[in-house]
Amino acid sequence: MTIRLSNRDARRIFLAKQGLSAAPHRALGKDGLLQLIHDIGFVQVDSIATVERAHHQILFSRNQTYRREHLAELLEKDGELFEHWTHDASIIPSTFFVYWKHRFKWESETLRERWRKWRGEDFDAGCEETYARIANNGAVMARHLKEDGHESGGWWNWHPSKTALEVLWRQGKLAIARRENFQKVYDLTERVIPARHYDGEVAHEEFIDWACRSALERLGFATHGEIAAFWDLVSPDEAKDWVAGHRDELCEIVIEPANGGKPRPSFAFAGFPDGLGDIPDPPARVRVLSPFDPLLRDRNRAERLFDFFYRIEVFVPEPKREYGYYVFPLLEGDRMIGRIDMKADRKRGSLDVRRLWLERGVKPSSGRMEKLMAELDRIARFAGVEEVKLLEGWNAALS
Repeated sequence: MTIRLSNRDARRIFLAKQGLSAAPHRALGKDGLLQLIHDIGFVQVDSIATVERAHHQILFSRNQTYRREHLAELLEKDGELFEHWTHDASIIPSTFFVYWKHRFKWESETLRERWRKWRGEDFDAGCEETYARIANNGAVMARHLKEDGHESGGWWNWHPSKTALEVLWRQGKLAIARRENFQKVYDLTERVIPARHYDGEVAHEEFIDWACRSALERLGFATHGEIAAFWDLVSPDEAKDWVAGHRDELCEIVIEPANGGKPRPSFAFAGFPDGLGDIPDPPARVRVLSPFDPLLRDRNRAERLFDFFYRIEVFVPEPKREYGYYVFPLLEGDRMIGRIDMKADRKRGSLDVRRLWLERGVKPSSGRMEKLMAELDRIARFAGVEEVKLLEGWNAALS
């Protein structure tokens, strides 16, 4: 039997799974922060700090008692989190490290060969020398290994030791011990990841089962491709085979799309949607999301559920941008209501709001605008600036 689900119920389920339905002012603490990251799966890391770096804003949007120092302790002192790759660089619970060993194996078999062809026959020796230096002398940053006379530039101009560090990290031989001014500090993985997480192995079949099962748990419902894309650890074919082999545990559902498109069959665990009434409505407040928020990472899924077309325009030439360099999505309750272009000017102590765009059919009512200003005040305090400054012509909804 195929279960049909309304778009609103689908949004509520996904928001709850992604940590956006709990009270955002509840006391979190360090243990609660670890649990939150475990529940949503990972937090993407990004260096752009137009207002605040992505990982901090992702966590703050879910809980306003979040403390940056708690994240640093969990990463750098307690070893309960580690940095590695999902679809992009991310912060991941260390309890999942044993499953990432399968990714390390794949990277060792494929990535190194490609980079050897790019860098030449001396690349293996360079990796071995870099690893030996860290093993003997301790943690390093890339700039510590930079060869004399190397010209700076983009990633294609990385010096050999920088390339070796990244390859050894992707292979799991090195780990990121900490960051200094957001620059990675590398050390041997066994010196970074506690033995309780570092030791142990899982068979390939168990790894596939965990990757697919844990992805579906965090998505609530998903297609084969969405299951595969969540961690980016398995292929769509592997996810499809997993679904086929576990049909006794799963049910097929069809979700009403928000954008009027054709419904796409998805899968959920058997019993879905029992307990739907226990899923809380998300807070009615307006919240500013990071452009890298996991709620919107899968752009096609976001369009089907929220009728919200969003693209990051950082790499789009300015004359061709529809909105702006780094524009933040706006969530109100269970709806995506718009986007906002703003930047923290720490020299002047202000959060400068350049432009606000509301989605089609969303009105700039006094109540909604009050909620938006309350959120901007919260963001300003979190970013360490004193005031919100609305620049001339900031409200496109009134243009």
